[in-house]
Amino acid sequence: MLRTLLRRRKKMLTIEDVTVTDRPEVHRAVSAAALGNMMEWFDFGVYAYMAATLGKVFFPSGSSGAQVIAAFATFAAAFVVRPLGGLVFGPLGDRIGRQKVLAATMIMMAVSTFAVGLLPAYATVGVAAPVLLLVCRLVQGFSTGGEYAGATTYIAEYAPDKRRGFLGSWLDFGTFVGYALGSGLVTVLTAALGTDGMTDWGWRLPFLVAGPLGLIGLYMRLRLEETPAFRESEAELAGAEEARQSGHGRLKEIFTGHWHAVLICMGLVVVYNVTNYVVTSYLPTFMTETLGQNPTTAQLLVLATMLLVALTITTVGRRSDTWGRRPLFMAGSAALIVLAVPAVLLIRAGGVLLPALGCFVLGLLLVVFAGTSAATLPALFPTRMRYGALSVSYNISVSLFGGTTPLVVSALLESTGNEMIPAYYLMGAGVIGFLSAFFLHETAGKPLRGSGPMVETPEQARRLVARSRTEAGRRARNVWTHLRHPGHRHHEKH
Repeated sequence: MLRTLLRRRKKMLTIEDVTVTDRPEVHRAVSAAALGNMMEWFDFGVYAYMAATLGKVFFPSGSSGAQVIAAFATFAAAFVVRPLGGLVFGPLGDRIGRQKVLAATMIMMAVSTFAVGLLPAYATVGVAAPVLLLVCRLVQGFSTGGEYAGATTYIAEYAPDKRRGFLGSWLDFGTFVGYALGSGLVTVLTAALGTDGMTDWGWRLPFLVAGPLGLIGLYMRLRLEETPAFRESEAELAGAEEARQSGHGRLKEIFTGHWHAVLICMGLVVVYNVTNYVVTSYLPTFMTETLGQNPTTAQLLVLATMLLVALTITTVGRRSDTWGRRPLFMAGSAALIVLAVPAVLLIRAGGVLLPALGCFVLGLLLVVFAGTSAATLPALFPTRMRYGALSVSYNISVSLFGGTTPLVVSALLESTGNEMIPAYYLMGAGVIGFLSAFFLHETAGKPLRGSGPMVETPEQARRLVARSRTEAGRRARNVWTHLRHPGHRHHEKH
């Protein structure tokens, strides 16, 4: 007991243990991370809205259904290499720093997306055209393997503990703004140029926009400092065995020492990304190619859904700081299981009002996961391996169940003819998400694993230290009382 008393007294906080964040620096970190995510999802929005057009340009020999499947197969191919990107960039980010790796992924994303707009069509070079498209998508996927995990890690390690949910939600705000910009640009171009104009040359324009966006994002990321948590961890591990640990050694430790966190992370990523890709990447094609709805109407409905998500996502992030991450994930997953079928039935109903209602239901379910994930996932792992563990877990899950969602759902629907396949797929993801959230430990308002507390003002730091001393003193008195009167608490209970 005396040993316990001494150990607990050593854990008492000092003012040096508490990091006071710099508000302008935090805002720069959030903005730069969100811009990279926005650019990534600008590309996804463009690709999802132009799947049918790209099918005609690069896969002209098949039927319309086969063209869509081929286009989504190329889309899904990028997700096959995402775990490889995570295996490379994640451990590298834990060794050399988050900022350097995020600058590298920004360059790769911008160049590969811009290159798609310069590719020759199938009519010009034959089979080389889809091969070149595949190469560009693979480079995009490889770079993206280090993007989301690095961006969430970067924001989480800069954010004050009590505002991590709100600040992290801005990362996914960038996601949906980027998607809305990409899909909105395609919608405007389609209305202006028509289907033939888009097939002839208009499809190139949205991809070419990625060049200037990438330069802006790179400039912002090169101006960033390394995160306080990484600097602190690097200083503590200087010369230690953990600092010299190879990438292979870190990966082995991730799967042997943190396998439970890896499984929880993968499960939460499944429910978020399946919902995300059904809504953002599959719904436009489902509504036009399967249900035969007007393309412009379908595109505007999904675009309006993305705007709804963008407008509400930071509110959800703020609520996760007060209500907790676990309750939101559990409630969202349960609601997805119950509401997936009604939402798809509404989308199938025809007209505008009922499909809009169905899209909005799915959008509100999506925002529960989107507004909470960026604060939840990095908190699962300790600082010295956070980037690597999150990269590997996130990208394996996305590759198996996220980016493949449009391909798998469209293939199942093509083979079965059952238009409720998207709803059943969403329900399965909801079950996985609920089970994962059930085993999730609450992290709202608490320091990240392996890091000290982070607050916004010196006054908050002083209050935190004072409260820590009061609690440490109370615990010490309880231990001392128990040592002097071993049966005291037992008698009190009776």
